[in-house]
Amino acid sequence: MSTGKYTGRSPFDKFIVDEPSIHGQIAWGQINRPISQEYFAKLYDDVKAYLAQKKELFIFDGFAGADKEYRLAIRFINEYAWQNLFVHQLFIRPTKEELKNHRAQFTVIAVPDFKAKPEVHGTNSEAFIICSFEKGIILIGGTRYAGEMKKSIFSVMNYYLPFKGVLPMHCSANMGKDGDVALFFGLSGTGKTTLSADPERRLIGDDEHGWSDQGVFNFEGGCYAKCINLSQEKEPQIWQAIRYGTVLENVVLDPETKVPDYSDASLTENTRAAYPLDYIEGAVIPGVGGQPKVIVFLTADAFGVLPPIAKLSKEQAMYHFLSGYTSKLAGTERGITEPQATFSTCFGAPFLPLAPQVYAEMLGERIEAYGTQVYLVNTGWSGGPYGVGQRISLPYTRAMITAALKGKLEQAEFREEAIFGFLIPKQVEGVPSEVLDPRSTWQDKEAYDRSAKELAKRFIANFEQFAGVPASIKGAGPKI
Repeated sequence: MSTGKYTGRSPFDKFIVDEPSIHGQIAWGQINRPISQEYFAKLYDDVKAYLAQKKELFIFDGFAGADKEYRLAIRFINEYAWQNLFVHQLFIRPTKEELKNHRAQFTVIAVPDFKAKPEVHGTNSEAFIICSFEKGIILIGGTRYAGEMKKSIFSVMNYYLPFKGVLPMHCSANMGKDGDVALFFGLSGTGKTTLSADPERRLIGDDEHGWSDQGVFNFEGGCYAKCINLSQEKEPQIWQAIRYGTVLENVVLDPETKVPDYSDASLTENTRAAYPLDYIEGAVIPGVGGQPKVIVFLTADAFGVLPPIAKLSKEQAMYHFLSGYTSKLAGTERGITEPQATFSTCFGAPFLPLAPQVYAEMLGERIEAYGTQVYLVNTGWSGGPYGVGQRISLPYTRAMITAALKGKLEQAEFREEAIFGFLIPKQVEGVPSEVLDPRSTWQDKEAYDRSAKELAKRFIANFEQFAGVPASIKGAGPKI
């Protein structure tokens, strides 16, 4: 399906209704924008009047959260059948017995063809994604991009679960043969989907999870995979999962054969496929696992500074969780002529209603309680910045992650990196030792030192936003 001019999320059109019961809990700002109760009431009335004129609507009742103790009962009311199929595939589908007693705690009303009027409804444009926590209603309109429905529920889970003692996370998760669980955090382009799709491990989920006292659980019952340049060789699990029932979004089809052309980015680079989790062979269903043994923070450092793998202390893990670093490459967006440092708090800043420190503190508590090992893995450049150095070999990255997941790095000999304070292993099976030390891969060592100090400055400048963070966490960052 084509989503028209909106081929991705519209963050400046997203609002939270400013209501008394939640006013003091929301981290208001550029991400969590307030809208008045009066504007919401007017828009809600107009949307209901619009729906009353429709001959048919499409409804899905289901759940978010594979752990029944923490799941959220949800209802979607859709204008389009394909969008209702999307949520049917993405969320957890109820049994017949569960459906009999289903009572929605949150209702999402998606009306793409209803256009808001900013002067009447208080919106930023014709598009709107507005959440009322008191009424348990999300209104989405003016945009056909289906990802808004998925992420609106994720934002709701990010609000509710911390009050129940559960850490919500924007990450993928998989499980080894012995039941050991690993989490993969990373922004777009870092390799999160590729590296968590391991043929020797079972997928719990590819995007959104909770971490409770019982372990990890998937929020969803499906996957929303990127399709651009998808190949059977590089991503066989996703390739094989795209079958009857999958919703292809903005993927160009051959007009005669209807065969998808995954290399065609004429509509958008953000092409997607939505399919149930059980389309992935060996997936863990229901999506529940034990306490994570290993956490991997993925970054694609285009400056060629960060090591391909490094072990983090609890404090360093909290620092880098709050930072959420990767880099944008030249040419990916208009006006970007050289790599730019990009930070997204907790690897999911657009979806965090509460203060970032809430999530970071919960992460630190769990790392300490369960002895979880945390590693920073750079899937970006080595031997120089983008345009000079080379992308770190994928087989090397897989070898390093495998060593981490199997516990082999816990007994490794490490050295401390001078500026960032990382512990870098001196040897990893299957990886040349010189690859492990980023400075040694640069011909011009002084150029490396300059780049490392420049990147460290960017980390420090970004971290200034986190007022009140304990000195032990702030001190776990780079030092110049």
